[in-house]
Amino acid sequence: MESGILAQSKTVHIVSHTHWDREWYLPYEKHHVRLIKLMDELLAILEKDPDFKSFHLDGQTIMLDDYLQIRPEKREQVEKYVREGRIHVGPWYILQDEFLTSSEANVRNLLYGHRDAARYGAVSKIGYFPDSFGNMGQAPQLLRQAGIGNAFFGRGVKPTGFNNEVSETAAYESPYSEMIWEAPDGSRVLGILFANWYSNGNEMPTEPGEARAYWEQKLKDAERYASTPHVLMMNGCDHQPVQSDAAEAIRTAQRLFPAHRFVHSNLADYALAVSGTVPEHLSVVRGELRSQHTDGWSTLVNTASSRIYLKQMNNRGQALLEKAAEPLAVFAHLTGKAPYPHHLLEYAWKTLMQNHPHDSICGCSVDEVHDEMVARFAKSRHVGEAIVSDSLDVLAGDIDTSPFRNVLREGETAYPLAVWNTTGWERSGVATAELALERIYFRSGIGFAEMKKTLRTLPIGPLRLVDPDGNEIPFDDEDLGIAFGYDLPEDRFRQPYFERKIRVRFEAGRVPALGHKAFAVIHGNQAATGSAHHADSFESANGLAPIASERRSLVTGRNRMENGHLAVTIEKNGSLTVLDKASGRILRDLCIYEDTGDIGNEYMYKQPDGDLPITTRDLAASVTLAEDEPFRASFDIAHTLRIPVSADETLRKEQRELVWFTGRSAGRSSVMTEFRIHTRVTLEREGKGILVESAFDNQAEDHRLRMLFKPGIAAETHQADSIFEVAERNNVPAAEWRNPSNCHHQQAFVSLHDETQGLLIANQGLPEYEIMQEDSAVIAVTLLRAVGEMGDWGHFPTPGAQCKGKHAARLMIIPFAPAESGRTEARLDEEGAMILAHQFQVPWLTLQTGVHEGSLPVVHSYLSWEGKGLMLSALKMSTGGAVVARWFNAAKEERLLTAKPAFPVEEARHSNIMEEPLDQADLGAIAAGPAEIKTVLFQLPS
Repeated sequence: MESGILAQSKTVHIVSHTHWDREWYLPYEKHHVRLIKLMDELLAILEKDPDFKSFHLDGQTIMLDDYLQIRPEKREQVEKYVREGRIHVGPWYILQDEFLTSSEANVRNLLYGHRDAARYGAVSKIGYFPDSFGNMGQAPQLLRQAGIGNAFFGRGVKPTGFNNEVSETAAYESPYSEMIWEAPDGSRVLGILFANWYSNGNEMPTEPGEARAYWEQKLKDAERYASTPHVLMMNGCDHQPVQSDAAEAIRTAQRLFPAHRFVHSNLADYALAVSGTVPEHLSVVRGELRSQHTDGWSTLVNTASSRIYLKQMNNRGQALLEKAAEPLAVFAHLTGKAPYPHHLLEYAWKTLMQNHPHDSICGCSVDEVHDEMVARFAKSRHVGEAIVSDSLDVLAGDIDTSPFRNVLREGETAYPLAVWNTTGWERSGVATAELALERIYFRSGIGFAEMKKTLRTLPIGPLRLVDPDGNEIPFDDEDLGIAFGYDLPEDRFRQPYFERKIRVRFEAGRVPALGHKAFAVIHGNQAATGSAHHADSFESANGLAPIASERRSLVTGRNRMENGHLAVTIEKNGSLTVLDKASGRILRDLCIYEDTGDIGNEYMYKQPDGDLPITTRDLAASVTLAEDEPFRASFDIAHTLRIPVSADETLRKEQRELVWFTGRSAGRSSVMTEFRIHTRVTLEREGKGILVESAFDNQAEDHRLRMLFKPGIAAETHQADSIFEVAERNNVPAAEWRNPSNCHHQQAFVSLHDETQGLLIANQGLPEYEIMQEDSAVIAVTLLRAVGEMGDWGHFPTPGAQCKGKHAARLMIIPFAPAESGRTEARLDEEGAMILAHQFQVPWLTLQTGVHEGSLPVVHSYLSWEGKGLMLSALKMSTGGAVVARWFNAAKEERLLTAKPAFPVEEARHSNIMEEPLDQADLGAIAAGPAEIKTVLFQLPS
């Protein structure tokens, strides 16, 4: 007889699945071998047992790619079961970590996952996030734009903890496993939490005695949170083999509990059944699901700082593809001289995304996994660099550089170069270019000795640099000597050569958004031009004495530099004091280093009890002038900290004995070592931010290094760049928070402000930060976290996670005016600071070209647009032949977007993220709602 808790009739949806971490506690290929066995078994079961209705393939198409790589002969059988709805695949390419991958990477993941699933036969329209370490706030909008109305997730609302158990707390954001999840733009999906994890129906018994006890407990647990008569039982777990007797186990359950209906179901049918029976007033959870109202452990946020070198590689790889390779390939295609390389970009993106699963990019796997990731990052980068190179060759050759002939004096030669700005806004900054002054091909027949003698004796000076209007601008140059190189023609064998090269650096001013600007280095003879070619040459050519004051140096005193916007003083302890000239407000205590012990693991940071931070606050620094050019100044700062070499021996014992990290008693070693940190601080003439570059050689273990910024700003909330939004987060955690650390994820920046002053800290690949509350807010950005074990369910030593060796980090300090202070033309506002942070992610691109005619002007933008509060996210091409431009509205109010392409457009249409054409777009007035993601297709003439 059934117990009272089971008296009400239920439909029990049993979903067979496996959660497939592609690589984790085993290297990829060892997991791969197990995947082949699992898929072979699954296909055999589907073939022989018609009552085994379906299997959910973890929401990611790459599992089938991996399987068919070894078993290509099984493709027809796989496609048959996908079409029949017995294997459910997609909608993602991989199961990513949402916060550690870029906005566009999340879109590419859905886009390629949908395309691949369709090729196999059908797309599973399930918003599947089974084990994401927190969920992005814009997920409902992304899913809705992909035609998905539901989201299944395991973390972020009710805490589940490392052991996947539901914690007891009254602070649930939803009393049920079902809820409405709303994005910042108002998009809603039905949210379904795996309240008892995605293994709550695992290993169902077939023996009646065991089955009765099993189902009484499992149904009781599930019904605690179910708001409908439909109960979800997930029959599987991490790398779980297929339960071959699942159909028999279901028949046993049906005989034992005839009042219920047990069905071998799938997530689509379950979501449909639940959506028709949910209560009228479900709880609405809004935005990010980061376990804000829990004990604070379950979203594993410190994976954001595990193996930071991987995050930096990923940052470079993503920026290369989405902010360089894709837009440049569009520009090249628009010349009519280059097809858009869809196939190469898909390969590069997929190779990069193979590093995006939550146990890969999070840095929480065994060392072999992360060693292989480094190679994948390189493979993706090499393809992206090849696309960039090919596109620049086409574009540089099509720029009309003939106007530079008009600035030549007697005996001079022009060496034009172009600078590309692939960001969405006009940009100024210091660019670097390498130029060949003369090249001799091996095919010339001249001997190597004569070739090198000719090049070696070539006079380098005098040089001058001119902009498109012929104005001379300051620069510096470096003689790179003789270099070997080669061409790889499309129609001939490789062509090697020697060349004499120089490197020039200069401030490229006002390069248009999504466009280029050409310059030229002019090489002359001594008699015709005079001698100096560094910064002094600009002054000499204009009749000015080459003295420091006339060279317009940015260095204004000992350990001090300034431009028209900012004044920077380096204090005795190496910290920065910054005067924001527009507001007159002084920001102090910037760039202080902090080192603490870490007895946690790759998942979680744990400071030893009683450990006091070691900082540079009271440590004297060595400061030297490193660079003094008219367009840029730099100072080098050196610190030597004494820190423990590692944790004490207790930690290794506790790791071996599987003492959970929260209960560890280990401390830091009494043996000390020197930890040297070198910092370069740079200010550009037109810069509204201060570049900070940190370098160190880490030989210590079990510790965390952060950079602290305490600008004297009192605030209750702060802003962080996230996935298609600028998220506002509380500085102080909720009352339910128990984790001593309150770290968060960021993409390009974190910022805070009061009524009169704001400070934004931009970063390149440093995704973890924390806001600490002292007498005012402190921003702490993690530069390194060194630990010795994977953590989670066993003992997995990871010496590679100690991150021994050389590291470098890049940040930018950007003061700004908050909206409350009233905007003036002289002050950088918050939106402007965000734009600078986004531009900070994107490298300058330069290439030498010749003096020739061309169809492109020396200054050109391919797409002009305006829209206050809007952030350009992508410029690429669709497979349908349209130019795709995507923005998101960072504001909380509706904004207007106008766009003016400088290329022929047959028609413009609104689109979703899947690049499907919708209604016609009026390019003069495109409304973007609060936090809305807007995609426009510019269809080119056929």
